[in-house]
Amino acid sequence: MKRGIALGVFIALAFSAMLIGAFGVLLQSGSHAKAPAGRYASAFAVVSGAQTISRTTGAGDEAETTTQPLTEPARVPDALAGPLAAVPGVRQVVANLTFPVTTAITTLPGHGWDSAALTDSTLTTGRAPQAPTEVVLDADTAARARAHVGSRIDLQTTARPEPFTVTGIADGPAAAYFTAHEAGQLSGHPGSADALVVLAAPGTSVTGLEQAAPGRVVSTGAARGAVADPAVGQGATDLKVIAGSMAGLVLVTTILVVTGVLGRSVRDRTRELAVMRAVGATPRQVRAMILRETLKVALPAAATGAVLSLAAGAALLSALRDQGVVPASLSTALGPVPPIVAIAVTLFTAVVAALLTTRRISRIAPVQALGEAQAEPGRFPRKRGIAGVLLLLPAAGLTVLTALVGGTIAAAAVGILTTFLICSATLLGPWIARAGAGLLGLPLRLAAPRAGRLAATGAKAQAIRLAAVTTPVALAVGFGATQLFMQTTLVNATTTQAASVIHAEQILTSSGAGVPVRMLDELQAAGPAGTAATAVKKTTVVMSLNSLSSPRIKSVSAEGITNPGASRTLDPGVESGSLDNLRGNTVALSSRTADHLRVGDTTTLWLGDGTEIHPTVAAVYSRDMGAGDVLLPYRTVADHASTPLADYVLVAGTSGPDTVTGHYFGVHNATKAEFSAAQAAQAKQGVFVSLIIVAAIAGLILIGLATMFAVTTAGRRRELGLLRMVGATRRQIMRMLCLETGLVLATGTVVGTLIAAFALCAFASSVTGLSMLSAPPALCAAILGAIGVTGLAAVVLTAWPMLHNKLATE
Repeated sequence: MKRGIALGVFIALAFSAMLIGAFGVLLQSGSHAKAPAGRYASAFAVVSGAQTISRTTGAGDEAETTTQPLTEPARVPDALAGPLAAVPGVRQVVANLTFPVTTAITTLPGHGWDSAALTDSTLTTGRAPQAPTEVVLDADTAARARAHVGSRIDLQTTARPEPFTVTGIADGPAAAYFTAHEAGQLSGHPGSADALVVLAAPGTSVTGLEQAAPGRVVSTGAARGAVADPAVGQGATDLKVIAGSMAGLVLVTTILVVTGVLGRSVRDRTRELAVMRAVGATPRQVRAMILRETLKVALPAAATGAVLSLAAGAALLSALRDQGVVPASLSTALGPVPPIVAIAVTLFTAVVAALLTTRRISRIAPVQALGEAQAEPGRFPRKRGIAGVLLLLPAAGLTVLTALVGGTIAAAAVGILTTFLICSATLLGPWIARAGAGLLGLPLRLAAPRAGRLAATGAKAQAIRLAAVTTPVALAVGFGATQLFMQTTLVNATTTQAASVIHAEQILTSSGAGVPVRMLDELQAAGPAGTAATAVKKTTVVMSLNSLSSPRIKSVSAEGITNPGASRTLDPGVESGSLDNLRGNTVALSSRTADHLRVGDTTTLWLGDGTEIHPTVAAVYSRDMGAGDVLLPYRTVADHASTPLADYVLVAGTSGPDTVTGHYFGVHNATKAEFSAAQAAQAKQGVFVSLIIVAAIAGLILIGLATMFAVTTAGRRRELGLLRMVGATRRQIMRMLCLETGLVLATGTVVGTLIAAFALCAFASSVTGLSMLSAPPALCAAILGAIGVTGLAAVVLTAWPMLHNKLATE
């Protein structure tokens, strides 16, 4: 294997191994996600509700179980504390509650005083709270608020700030401690706890605890962290999905890139391999030789990439945490498995690529191989063309599927659709290259009569050579544009629909934990007659949805809204029914989520804490990307959420709120434009994930592209030498090479653009609507610029030394 090709294969395989290992780190971190135990670190066990929903569909061999994590605490009744305390070995059972408490300077967690023992918080001065209006503060908060024992401090929970008497100062983390009864009232969930914390002697029977709390989950050891931070479960699921999709794309791209580079290498060595066949080498010996050469490069490349993958995976997970894609508490799990898998997968990829590239040259007759070593074959293999056309059939099927199902299934189908189209373009590469040379040859001749004619004639005569470099260009443009513009389209649709959904002139938001819902009565009383105010609370619910004709449970976005007045502040595009009927045990569904359901039908869903309900459909609407998949009565959501506070309040009218918001801590009045900008920033998290995917895959493709251009140019030493002998100047040859490179880049760009346009139109038509399709010019320029600079730089840097040295013409 030539040094240039060996270097390109080494870099591509090392980069691929690093990416696969890094995504393996993400997958391992998601699979072994363990949230810190936090307040439950000193507990022997934590008793809580199940933090997942599992349902089995089908029967027998076709049975399939789907599990979805819950994003809200699955509460347990305080009454279970008695039976748990009766288990031998149990010293104490603490009903733990955590709820936000807002002061004039900060927001801190609120608890019952009996749970202070969980963090070893003890009084440094004063006494424990005994009355409903008494509180104990941590020392740091008390100092910042200039509070002391006996002073009064205003605290806001679910209503206006109320005065509390500070009865004690405690050490330990920031917190406000109330009586156990008052903590239950202020949390909005009296009579229940986030979890029952069991303080017991080592060796206490876990089975006894499970029998004392039937139907509940008893968590010990590392499992306590999942109760302390339920968001880690959803984050772990998201992380595994991201890692799985990334690794699959890297594997397919690596095979395409490495196969192309090795194919070019085999093509350059056709004469050598033909002579070997002529002197008696068997096809098996030829394949074995190429395979040994490939493994000689692949082994150190895989090892190098595997070593780097641990640091790359940790850095990638850190970036995802910083961007809020996964919870900050989701830790990195490092181990030997991802690097080992990266090495194995990379070697497997290299072997597959080597076998694919040697298949034809090892089978054809030696005389035919010697002939092809002198000139490129005039006809291309018919089987290759048939295979390329046949790959368009599943692509057509996926297009139909995308149009029919929509949603996340459509997004996944688009990724597979793009892969089929790229593979088809790879197989049809010679025909595409010849067609591109024919179509673009005339403009080249007009632009530069001499150099353009040489470039166009050479390109048309060497279609196989050009196909090898056209394919990576098409791959880079098609893949990069599809992945990026799917996300920009989603962001555009989300922000556009969100702006259309909100009809309120003013939006009240909070810099703290949320907006107290009791503010609504004050807003309506302070404003003109008929003032409408709607509180909105976001959550996640689990529904049974059809997935490729098979019902499966799935987590979907939901919002709780207050009535009456919702129809005046919100317009989700109601197609049937009315938002005014959204009260009691009812639900409004987006048209995509509703599927076959109609107004008046009953459905089943599970709320954020796992509570199963059977609401009646009150309305069906169309703007699901702006209003969420499900709308529920506010109380239905708030009673099963971590806090009853609203995320924001919509107010119809231009007067009234300022006289009310001044009495609350942390509540601000935002304009519709400001609120839309904040939502757009949040929606761009998906773009960040796509940027990571595109950067990873594009890096691999560009490495292969640069190698292909450099090797192809270096392989033309004899041709360029002959041109110099017949009188062509160095400047004319460089101009010819640049024009030919531009022709290849243009052909690949057109093919990649067609692939991306086809996939994006299929996606947009079924998910967002074609009018929402968004392809920012800056991103388009970045993709084309990166490809163009890489290709031209590889050609110029390879050809320049050749033209200024003595060229071999033999």
